[in-house]
Amino acid sequence: MENQEGKQQPHLILANKLFLLTHPDVDDIEKVRLRDEVYNAVVSDDMAPLYETLVGNGVLNLNQKVLDSMRAKIDEELKQLDEKIADAEENLGESEVREAHLAKSLFYIRISDKEKALEQLKVTESKTVAVGQKMDLVFHTLQIGFFYMDFDLISKSIDKAKNLFEEGGDWERKNRLKVYEGLFCMSTRNFKKAANLFLDSISTFTTYELFTYDTFIFYTVLTSIISLDRVSLKQKVVDAPEILAVIGKIPFLSEFLNSLYDCQYKSFFSAFAGLTEYIKLDRYLYPHFRYYMREVRSVVYSQFLESYKSVTIDAMAKAFGVTVDFIDLELSRFIAAGKLHCKIDKVAGVLETNRPDAKNALYQATIKQGDFLLNRIQKLSRVIDL
Repeated sequence: MENQEGKQQPHLILANKLFLLTHPDVDDIEKVRLRDEVYNAVVSDDMAPLYETLVGNGVLNLNQKVLDSMRAKIDEELKQLDEKIADAEENLGESEVREAHLAKSLFYIRISDKEKALEQLKVTESKTVAVGQKMDLVFHTLQIGFFYMDFDLISKSIDKAKNLFEEGGDWERKNRLKVYEGLFCMSTRNFKKAANLFLDSISTFTTYELFTYDTFIFYTVLTSIISLDRVSLKQKVVDAPEILAVIGKIPFLSEFLNSLYDCQYKSFFSAFAGLTEYIKLDRYLYPHFRYYMREVRSVVYSQFLESYKSVTIDAMAKAFGVTVDFIDLELSRFIAAGKLHCKIDKVAGVLETNRPDAKNALYQATIKQGDFLLNRIQKLSRVIDL
């Protein structure tokens, strides 16, 4: 179960298939194929605990003979692993003892026994001295966390990894951790931090156990578009050679990015519509689908309006290739939510921008803070007088 460079973790491939199997937008015919693939993967790795869970959830049908066979194989292999641990402790050195415990940890991960895997990883850590090897154990824990989408476990493991790096650690593992943390941030809707971590890892990406490089670039572009300003987007994404080398392989992504930067709004909306299907079917992005859709539209509307003091609603609708009613409804929602700084003159059919002045905003903030400070001083003076 040790990671192979360039190859995604089988457990995470399985997790994605399980996600698609319960997705409302996946065709029934596709779900039949996915169900067979999930069943075969579960049986081939003797994942009895996961099989029981999936049967209980109605995802798979119970085959008692298969379940009994898996349990028998698990018992036999555990017996062999325990014998190897006992032999290593009696006859071999500390390194061999650690390897024997690690093998048992990886076995529990393989059969998807979460609690026992985490428990055995702690035992293995107690037998581990080198910081690099301890980090590898944390990466195994993080993979368990992403399989079960256990964000509490992921967060604690990332903090633990950072503490380990204070003791030492090589750059390759530090760069891998950035991708793990970036995926965690993206999965918990912290797109800005995710974009920064992904961009820092573009030239050093080796985290193939999580996802392919193409998928990594997909995530990097999506998070960057709603997180970076126009200048940074040009420098770090649009002109980045690592992104240029891959972006053409991903449907709609190049047009999505470049049409936004080139202000080709009709093309942008067309590409965005194509990309939504890929975002919907991504297990990390799907929970934030509606939020991401709103954020992207907010970015593109803001960019369009920055060029004008006032513009007709009809001109904006033509620029985006949509109806006037659609733009009117869209903008009214974003204005009410404080996402856009403009006013709609419905009678004249005009949009008037009222972008906040930075100096005026600072002045207002200073006044507000000054009033707050004076109130606190007055309250304190009353207490002192008493």
